[in-house]
Amino acid sequence: MASLLIVEDDLTFATMLKTWLGKQGFQTDTAGNLSKARRLLDNASYDLVLSDLRLPEGDGLSLLEWMRKRGIAAPFIVMTSYADVQNAVNAMKQGACDYIAKPVQPDMLLEKLRDALPARVAAPPQPAPAPQYLEGKSEAARQLYHYVALVAPTPMSVLINGASGTGKEYVAHRIHQLSKRADKPFVAIDCGAMLKELAASEFFGHVKGSFTGAVSDKTGAFVEANGGTLFLDEVGNLGYDVQVQLLRAIQERKIRPVGSNQEINVDVRLICATNENLQQAIADGEFREDLFHRLNEFTLHMPDLKDRGEDILLFANFFLDQANRELERNIVGFDAAASEALLDYPWPGNLRELKNVVKRATLLAQDTVIHKPDLGGPFDAGRQDNPANPDALLPLHDKDSERERIVQALEAARHNKARAARLLGIDRKTLYNKIKAYGIPL
Repeated sequence: MASLLIVEDDLTFATMLKTWLGKQGFQTDTAGNLSKARRLLDNASYDLVLSDLRLPEGDGLSLLEWMRKRGIAAPFIVMTSYADVQNAVNAMKQGACDYIAKPVQPDMLLEKLRDALPARVAAPPQPAPAPQYLEGKSEAARQLYHYVALVAPTPMSVLINGASGTGKEYVAHRIHQLSKRADKPFVAIDCGAMLKELAASEFFGHVKGSFTGAVSDKTGAFVEANGGTLFLDEVGNLGYDVQVQLLRAIQERKIRPVGSNQEINVDVRLICATNENLQQAIADGEFREDLFHRLNEFTLHMPDLKDRGEDILLFANFFLDQANRELERNIVGFDAAASEALLDYPWPGNLRELKNVVKRATLLAQDTVIHKPDLGGPFDAGRQDNPANPDALLPLHDKDSERERIVQALEAARHNKARAARLLGIDRKTLYNKIKAYGIPL
């Protein structure tokens, strides 16, 4: 696996580039300034360095010169704007092996990397199969999957409560995968889409001729899941009569297909999910309390996406990967304004809504990254409380407080220098000069 060092002071762009190259099979580190780049190069060996031409503390050429003086012969590729192509040519004269203009075209960058790398590392290994789901790293996610790991090996029935689109079926799958029944079937039934008249047949099966339309025998979900796990989604939608039959099947571990006189022994673990208040349904006489207690031996509460702030961009990039594959696009990531808009939106539709927004944006994006206008929908009107592009929110007008305001802007922009400069109403070069003059750590 080829190891790369990206030297880029735009944190958002560097992160997107690191993520994309990681998906291509490269091992990648990043440095936002020359000091960190030198430290990394002193402590590790890299197969290639990819550096922006304009950097704090100097430029990419000074890093190249430093590398050559220390005998570091790794290939060096310069990133630069179209206006600085002549400077890139000069960089090649001083030892850079190639340059690429911004905005970076992913396919072109990949081709240049392969050309510059030694033959033994030029072809990165094939990426691992894409994961089908992402659990997240937020505290809410860690607690949820801690409980999943605890309950999965037990025989307890599990009730998963959560709003629509929060990922209840994935959690049910995960419990099954971590259980002692993992090598047995996992059968999912959507109770919300089930016709009341056919519910008993769906659960228990039927024999030919037992009712109009029963032209052949049918195997029910309990038999299909025998030995494994039966997942009942939106269980609160079951009719009262079916609840009675379901309770009997759970208690006696036996089912009788519709129209049959024979009972079949079954052994299934039940996992149910609902976005309804079953306690209220019990009070209203719409759900059996004894069935509720049978299904609710252990309860898991699915957090809303808005309560999983650390996970929003993780899921956005995960859905972007999926959309790229489905739509045959090659979008690298989200720019700073789009990322902030995603973080600030309340996501009433949870993960399902986020997936749809990202897929649409992937289709509409005209650049290698997704910009805020690409998100469309509720993002078109802009944020009410904190605009996504708040130019000069912290303008410099008082020299006595300049340093403090610069620090505030850097923190607000998460150390994205270009965005911090916009917040302050100055250009990036002026910001660099002030950072250096005030000795502000980067």
